[in-house]
Amino acid sequence: MLPVKLGPAGIPLSCKGRTIVEGMDDIISLGLETMEVQTVRMIAPQHFEQYWQAGVLANKTDFEMNIHGPYYSELLGNKIERGRSLTKIESTLQAAKTINARNITLHAGHYGERGRGREANEQLANVFAGIVDRVHEIWHDDDDIYPVFPWLKDGTPSKIGIETSGRQELWGSLEEVLEVVNHVEGTIPVLNVAHIHSRGHGSMRTSEDYGEMFDLVRETIGTKEFYCHFSGVEHRTGNAMHYTQIKKSDLNFEPLAEFIVEEGGWLDITLISDSPLLEHDAMYMLQNIEKARHKQLERKAREDRRRSLAAQTGRSTEEIAARELEISRERKQEAQKADTAEKQKEETPKKAEKKAKKETKKAEKADTVEKQKEETPKKAEKKAKKETKKAEKKAKKETKKAEKKEDDVFEFEEEDEDLF
Repeated sequence: MLPVKLGPAGIPLSCKGRTIVEGMDDIISLGLETMEVQTVRMIAPQHFEQYWQAGVLANKTDFEMNIHGPYYSELLGNKIERGRSLTKIESTLQAAKTINARNITLHAGHYGERGRGREANEQLANVFAGIVDRVHEIWHDDDDIYPVFPWLKDGTPSKIGIETSGRQELWGSLEEVLEVVNHVEGTIPVLNVAHIHSRGHGSMRTSEDYGEMFDLVRETIGTKEFYCHFSGVEHRTGNAMHYTQIKKSDLNFEPLAEFIVEEGGWLDITLISDSPLLEHDAMYMLQNIEKARHKQLERKAREDRRRSLAAQTGRSTEEIAARELEISRERKQEAQKADTAEKQKEETPKKAEKKAKKETKKAEKADTVEKQKEETPKKAEKKAKKETKKAEKKAKKETKKAEKKEDDVFEFEEEDEDLF
């Protein structure tokens, strides 16, 4: 069984209904196991009915529910800004109890006047410690509500997830998040890979990069449970601009899939798709993990076969691997030759047809030239006749004109004689 649960950040795009329960039904039918409910703005009271229905369904089906708080927070701001942010977060905490959320994702916001460093981290540690206490108060508010929220009796309160940020002016580098989480019990780091990639100017490109990240988290806070967000992202100068679908980003999922399959047996990962394609990219991630797993199984099968042959033949596994590689190359060459021959066979009739068309066209052109040669003397003769006829007609016209002129002169002289 794979050590990862996948799901979208919100109700699936393909869901015909728009309630959380309808979204859960679609997610389960796709073979996914979790979702993150988005409460990025204030929650209206009428929404709590559908939240409770979602919590009941999640409790019955062992479906993992998570929730995301307000995107805009100012936990490092002044007293008024901080109070306004905590008021928004309060409604998210109430909703988290109602849907039986495992994790509550929160943002810290801008660095504010304190800037980076120890003072900002200490203030946030105090703020998040207060939020954790408030979660426990809400969770154990009244024993009489157990019939309505049966998961409160035997379950554990939601954990507060502190998300890594994707912009330089926002608090939330991986190191800052781990520093606060390490000092506040009941919190976890939310590893937003797109944000870490952007803030690191395009980091997280190999499976080794993921190994280093998970090792750093484990060594710092001593956990094997990880809550992650993944999406394609467009970024500039160390800042995330906006999410994109995974295939259109320079942040590839294949290295993470490879790490999960090859090295991630000790992990317990919840992986949320932040992509604009939501469940479609969640399925894309699942398919990539399955592909990586099949590659691993094929490699292990080859290694087992080599060891078996080595024991039977007395040769080393390296010699057998080299021979297999040589055979593979020979087969590829033979396949390429066969493909070339097949293409040539397919092309021969086409070439013959093309040649025949070319010859026909050439013959037609020759006939046209011959006809033109035959027609040329006729045309010349016809033209000569036409010119002769034209010249004769002109000559007649000139003669007639001259005769008329002589007649006009003669008549004038007669008239002159009559005058005298």
